[in-house]
Amino acid sequence: MGQPGDERARVLLKLKALSDETRLDIVNLLSMEPLCACDILESFSITQPTLSYHMKLLTASGLVSAERNGKWTYYSLNKEEVDNLLEDLKIVSTKRSVTLVKSKETCKVKRA
Repeated sequence: MGQPGDERARVLLKLKALSDETRLDIVNLLSMEPLCACDILESFSITQPTLSYHMKLLTASGLVSAERNGKWTYYSLNKEEVDNLLEDLKIVSTKRSVTLVKSKETCKVKRA
């Protein structure tokens, strides 16, 4: 099993991959079925190099798998990695890796 820093880097890479609206929309399309790059490209107003950039980030994160078939590349959602990310986010919300250090001065919070 990897070190905690490795795990954190893995989660951050996935979150970065999902932090773009186009990539999030691509993941949404792939959640329905595997798609050829040409079909993904037709669904967006982007160029082929831009699609390649997005797909590189998604595949590097492990959230998406790519399979070459002749001159076409087919992409599919790696549901196991998506599930792992959801579990990681549950841990983030319950396990604190940073200790809160409160100021010695009293903070005045104005409540509505």
